Amino acid sequence: KIADTSNMLLFIPGCKTPDQLKMEETHSDIIHTEIFGFSNNYWELRRCRPKLKKLKKLLMENTYEGPDTQKEKDSTHSKYTTEDLLNQIQASEEEIMARLQVLNACEIGGYWRILEFDYEMKLLNHITQLVDSESWSFSRVPLNTCLQELGPLEPEEMIEHCLECYGKKYIEEGEVYFELSADKICRATAQMLLQNAVKFNLTEFQEVWQQSVPEGMITSLDQLKGLALVDRHSRPEIIFLLKVDDLPEDNQERFNSLFSLREKWTEEDIAPYIQDLCGEKQTIGALLTKYSRSSMQNGVKVYNSRRPIS
Repeated sequence: KIADTSNMLLFIPGCKTPDQLKMEETHSDIIHTEIFGFSNNYWELRRCRPKLKKLKKLLMENTYEGPDTQKEKDSTHSKYTTEDLLNQIQASEEEIMARLQVLNACEIGGYWRILEFDYEMKLLNHITQLVDSESWSFSRVPLNTCLQELGPLEPEEMIEHCLECYGKKYIEEGEVYFELSADKICRATAQMLLQNAVKFNLTEFQEVWQQSVPEGMITSLDQLKGLALVDRHSRPEIIFLLKVDDLPEDNQERFNSLFSLREKWTEEDIAPYIQDLCGEKQTIGALLTKYSRSSMQNGVKVYNSRRPIS
């Protein structure tokens, strides 16, 4: 931000500071010099939240559906290198790289790509079926065997990328293993089920969801924070897809969007959808105080908009 100063700043060519003069140990002489310019304001750096919504938007222009698709043969689709992203996204390199990891993006031929969700699920399905047929533990999936078995079906780097997205790599006795995350796999399965339905009966959804995940994994609504929302007031209760990624990045716009969707929110329901708006020292409570007003409804604290939502 620009800030004014009561001290006028003068620009003098070859100007030396007192520290530099001390080092030179020269005699003090008055020098006549020309002033090149002046200023009575300066720029003050302020830390701000990175604007990363554009990152997903750019990468979604050309999602990766596999090596043999027509889209890959057609070179007209837009692709972005790390340098391209640094030039176009208002964020540091570290922030961009962290976001690429959250988006499950991978570098293919020097360009950052997001896998088409159906293709990502196809890869994950290959892996979970192999784990089941080999009777492996989800906490000990060997990389080399996976690549040997699934290599004929899909590119090895895609198999490894999928393991990295849904698991944690570790090395034991010189062999690379992955510990697969039940929460991530259950969440992705829920997204697959919900994306084809506008609204889903909650009880039916929970049954279908549990049947759809690999055997041994337990589904829980806690796994869907920031991905899906449950409407407890409808009869029967329903669940529908609401991804935090799809909401506006600006604080006021985010709250307007949420309050236009639902008039009153509990803190538990709204928290996953505003968590990413919190600054370094800001809490969810502080955001709610600023952008909403609270009231009690049947003994439960709820939040609604401070302004009318058209």
